[in-house]
Amino acid sequence: MQNTQSSLEQQRELFKQRRFLAMPLAGMLVWAIIGCMAPFVSELVRVYSVWLGCGSIFYLAIGLAKLTGEDFFGKHRAKNTFDRLFLLAVSMCLMMFPIAMIYSTENSSSVPLTVGIIAGLMWMPFSWIIEHWIGYFHAIVRTIGVIIVWLCFPEHRFEAVSLVVVIVYAITLYVMELRFRAQTTINNVK
Repeated sequence: MQNTQSSLEQQRELFKQRRFLAMPLAGMLVWAIIGCMAPFVSELVRVYSVWLGCGSIFYLAIGLAKLTGEDFFGKHRAKNTFDRLFLLAVSMCLMMFPIAMIYSTENSSSVPLTVGIIAGLMWMPFSWIIEHWIGYFHAIVRTIGVIIVWLCFPEHRFEAVSLVVVIVYAITLYVMELRFRAQTTINNVK
């Protein structure tokens, strides 16, 4: 049930005030582990590390939210229409994973390409919701970077794609924290 007491603009402002570090931090950690282990394991283990790793990002983020001070499940805030919109964007990306899974049966090295791109698409609507450029940057640079390294490093696709994703996440986390601090400062002045 949405917050009927607040207008959409008020709900958007409340959504924008949140920190949003737990999920990208979890994603960065998972992709770093995938990239670090890739040179030392079989192709099958690499493939499963991507599937299992990306499937665990949400659960890892729950734990990290406690460290970042985020109200991950929204227990202490009113229901917000933009939470639902973002959840729908995430669901849309998840529904694209069968394409990646089916394609991976023909070409297992496609997994970092397809998952690396699909998992980054949710940043586009997120950027629109928070009215900040960082989500657009994340999705676009991640997609272009993943494609480039996937084509340029065919023998090291898992490592190269992981490196791109980790770098983009690092930049995103830095900008997101700057955005949060600036917004907190503005709210404290009011």
